[in-house]
Amino acid sequence: MRSAEIVVPTVDGTGLMRAPDRGLPLLGGVVVLHGAALPQREQPLFEHLARTLTPLGYAVLSYDRRAAVGGGDTRLDVQAEDALAGVAALQAEIGAHVGLFGFSQGAWAAALAASRSADVEFLALVGCCGVSPAIQMRYYTDELLRRAGYGTDDRRQLHTLRLAVEDVLRGKGDRAHAAELLAAAATRPWFPMAYLALELPPPAERWHDMDYDPEPTFSAVSRPTLLMYGADEECVPAAASKAAWLRAARVASNPDLTIVDLPGCGHFPAATGEPATDLQLPISDISPAYTEALQGWFASRPR
Repeated sequence: MRSAEIVVPTVDGTGLMRAPDRGLPLLGGVVVLHGAALPQREQPLFEHLARTLTPLGYAVLSYDRRAAVGGGDTRLDVQAEDALAGVAALQAEIGAHVGLFGFSQGAWAAALAASRSADVEFLALVGCCGVSPAIQMRYYTDELLRRAGYGTDDRRQLHTLRLAVEDVLRGKGDRAHAAELLAAAATRPWFPMAYLALELPPPAERWHDMDYDPEPTFSAVSRPTLLMYGADEECVPAAASKAAWLRAARVASNPDLTIVDLPGCGHFPAATGEPATDLQLPISDISPAYTEALQGWFASRPR
């Protein structure tokens, strides 16, 4: 595997391209998109992808995700714009077809980019959620409490709180009521699993993508798509997400949709069963089943 720095015009800094060793055939390229937690171009999941795909003839390009203006999550349309800039840059560098890889939040952005440009040759997505970010976070935090042994009353309190804070972030909620709910929840032992700050956001702050519905985007994707979900997925509602993709594939008349369940994995494709919050696991902990799914699918692509 050889490395090179290449320019991606829309992002800060340069992109890192890992390519097959000289003498190996170059069949295509993959631009990788980040999960919400890690914006860096170098992280274990990306390094594993490069080590897995470069021997198969694919170049892998990663870059630092652009920071959000004013903080918070980088908007999905910005991430999609950068993904398409990465595709163009990698195509120019290698002279071959390029697809997108996305993990978690990056899977939403990858699908959005593919829906906007025929230049995206394929999608390989891990933990791609088929519901809105707001619904996904309600699911995730409720699942954390359920797995920790909390009962119906605690989970209902969290659900009510998240709905109130969501309305505040939409600019239409009762801030005083939401503040009361937040103060009460902050005393509960499960509050660290709520993924909420101790204070409400400023009145003008919004979560712009919170009600983004990904299914219409999925319906606009007609490229070969690999979907991978941990069999013990805790972060996104896997069954609902698969159903959304299957409905979308019928709309798009896309017969090339492959869904793989990864045994022993949660949201992050690690064989250790560690939660999605630990994304810096060593490469050696990444699931062999995940590696095999990648190798099998990419090896079967038209050459």
